[in-house]
Amino acid sequence: MTVIVTDTGFAPEDWAGGFVGPDGLAANIAGLGLELGPADDPAALDGRLEGIAMIRVMFPAFSDGRGFTLARNLRAMGYGGRLRAAGHVIADQYAMVRRSGFDEVEIGDDLAARQPETQWLARADWRAHDYQSRLRAG
Repeated sequence: MTVIVTDTGFAPEDWAGGFVGPDGLAANIAGLGLELGPADDPAALDGRLEGIAMIRVMFPAFSDGRGFTLARNLRAMGYGGRLRAAGHVIADQYAMVRRSGFDEVEIGDDLAARQPETQWLARADWRAHDYQSRLRAG
């Protein structure tokens, strides 16, 4: 099972559709989301993002930051749908997840048990907890 993390805390999975990889875009993906790995090139999706309701970007390890760049590039290309980080994302990365353009994080029940909702909520005010804000205030 999975847990969805948003600025308001933990929530159950609410995405009813499945996911296809970039190769599946050629088919009619109505009701399906797009799943991208960290090595997928968002430029290959140029002109093909409209109508995709959800893109899930996989993080194979918490130390692999390519998904952050992928999210930023997708937003820069005009993607306005739901953008989800999934996999090995930890609570300490939540502010970066949100700043790079993700709307939510999908984690497994095991990670949710090790890093409970309170740890994620402590980082939910991601706009206020950046080093630039602290420098300006000091």
